[in-house]
Amino acid sequence: MAPRCMLVTLLGAPNVGKSTLLNRMVGAKVSIVTPKVQTTRSRIAGIGLFGETQLVFFDTPGIFIPKKRMQRAMVEAAWSCTHQSDKVVLIIDSCAGLTSDTCRVIGKLRRGHFSVTAVLNKIDLIQRSKLLQLISHLDDEQLFEDIFMISALNGDGVKDLLEKLKTEAPLGPWLYPEDQVSDIPLRMLASEMTREKLFLQLQNELPYSSNVLTEQWRERKDGSVRLDQVIYVERQSQKVIVV
Repeated sequence: MAPRCMLVTLLGAPNVGKSTLLNRMVGAKVSIVTPKVQTTRSRIAGIGLFGETQLVFFDTPGIFIPKKRMQRAMVEAAWSCTHQSDKVVLIIDSCAGLTSDTCRVIGKLRRGHFSVTAVLNKIDLIQRSKLLQLISHLDDEQLFEDIFMISALNGDGVKDLLEKLKTEAPLGPWLYPEDQVSDIPLRMLASEMTREKLFLQLQNELPYSSNVLTEQWRERKDGSVRLDQVIYVERQSQKVIVV
């Protein structure tokens, strides 16, 4: 069979489960996940190989009304991915419903004439009657080519979503080797894993004002890796809290 390849942007408001879904679909942890909003700061590609079809998923920062320069850059990075993709998958937290952030995303997608599939996530946490009501509202939008119901956390419905995406992938060569699951370097992935722990351990604004740099990556003879990392914070007083 001839190879196929498709670029898919995972889009949505903050904390709807984009990173969890990405990790589930590629079968590896390539994007960090925390309960806090705006954990994902930049575009991350996760690569899944399904027979002769390669699907490249772009995990993007959550879209909201930005107030700071860094937030504006995050939102712009998310939208820029849509113009590079064959498909946009809009992920919606079914428990939260059609929030103002999600409605703004839907409005912009309509103006952009994208190929869009809607994915209702966290269906294991919502009553069926409310879920059917939400599906009806999405049908009324007349924007979505398909609507899927999933739980990215436990995997329900994800296989059906993948099967549909595979059938839509156009003929074309793969963009990445068959054993590659992400486009980010190992050093950056190591930094992201440490940043995930900062988000899980620190409170308030501190994790958002922190950054991690992997300065050294040394592979040892026994197969282990020695990492030297630096955690950057905005103020001197924050160092004591982090350490």
